[in-house]
Amino acid sequence: MTTANDYRNDIRPNWCPGCGHYGVQAAITDAVVAKNIKPEDLAVISGIGCSSRIGGYFYAYGAHTTHGRALPYAQGVKLANQDLNVIACSGDGDAYAIGMGHTIHAFKRNVNMVYIVMDNHVYGLTKGQTSPRSDVGFVTKTSPHGSFETPLSICETAIAAGATFVAQSYMTNRKELVDLIGQAMDHDGFAFINVFSPCVTYNKRNGYDYFKDALQALPEGFDHHDRAAALKVLGETDGLVTGLLYQDTTRLSFEKAMANANGGPHPRALVHDVVKPDAELFNKLCNEFK
Repeated sequence: MTTANDYRNDIRPNWCPGCGHYGVQAAITDAVVAKNIKPEDLAVISGIGCSSRIGGYFYAYGAHTTHGRALPYAQGVKLANQDLNVIACSGDGDAYAIGMGHTIHAFKRNVNMVYIVMDNHVYGLTKGQTSPRSDVGFVTKTSPHGSFETPLSICETAIAAGATFVAQSYMTNRKELVDLIGQAMDHDGFAFINVFSPCVTYNKRNGYDYFKDALQALPEGFDHHDRAAALKVLGETDGLVTGLLYQDTTRLSFEKAMANANGGPHPRALVHDVVKPDAELFNKLCNEFK
């Protein structure tokens, strides 16, 4: 059996004390340990931003990619080795601003992987600017009179774009978040979780007290297979609701749809079919760039 220690490396996280991202990392660890996934069977792919440092804090496969480009990289990893468990991680700036084009297409493409977005309503790594999720009136260095743009309703957007698994959680609710990540990993398709993760340094407006008072759980007996019900509850709560909002188990994953379109199963591990150059060719190629 794997333990949390199996996923620890020698790199100490340098998030600010009190940052919500610590809780997200702990929840991911708990979820993969509960499923007894070995470090060599997991890849954590991230983009750029405070949240995207997370990949370097796991003892597992990973890549710290470019701003907004975690999903193209992660989908490529998954399609090249379908037996690998792939979790992509981003922040709301990374995912919903420069990376939004990739996010929308990932929703509808439905590659069998998990996408966790740490939503703190601010750009933290660049020292506090508005993100697509910032509230109207949010004051920052670049919006001294307050943001006047309407924040993006991301869960409604995901459902409208064709996402087959849409959930939302709060990083302090460890039990719920671990359970949702586990369900996401079991889902045959693209599983999206938006996680409220407060920034204690650059967003005093949406801190722990704010989310504690504002968030509410889905009503008892909620049918997460009902698309209209999911959109209705999101509208009624202004998106400040947690739980599994929507799941469509009828649509084929991208991998299965591609196999059907090509008349046969897609190779599960293209990585094993890569022809590696011999030493002579490798050295020749390297010498060309000296």
